[in-house]
Amino acid sequence: MNELTSAINQHLATEFQAGPTDLALSIWLREKDLAGFSAYMPAKSQEERDHAARMIACLADSGEQVELPTIEAPERSWPSVQTLFDQVYDKGKGFTASINHLYAIAETVGERSATARLLLDQPFLEGTALTHVKGGLSGARAA
Repeated sequence: MNELTSAINQHLATEFQAGPTDLALSIWLREKDLAGFSAYMPAKSQEERDHAARMIACLADSGEQVELPTIEAPERSWPSVQTLFDQVYDKGKGFTASINHLYAIAETVGERSATARLLLDQPFLEGTALTHVKGGLSGARAA
């Protein structure tokens, strides 16, 4: 298995884990009577599954091996909403770092089509939205 295929499969494991984690976040938020925050997370869960499906298609269409990962039961409790969104924000930063790593490998090995597919799949505004939510929670806590 080449370096890019291996890296995409490693990232795929992250995408697969993120879907159930986002659903667990949604459940916890709803249990805390935070329906507005809760409503955001199922769409995020579906988005992670969609990312995974596109990466699987990219590998399969290129004749590369797809490794389906084992996922763990997600965390189900957080000490506060702030802690939960800090975790979501950090997860987003980790995703961005992983995607950037895939870009770097694709560019190094000259896989321009992989670079283009990754670019089209990257949720550019997600980090901005999460930063806004985190900022709002920090401001509310300070008030």
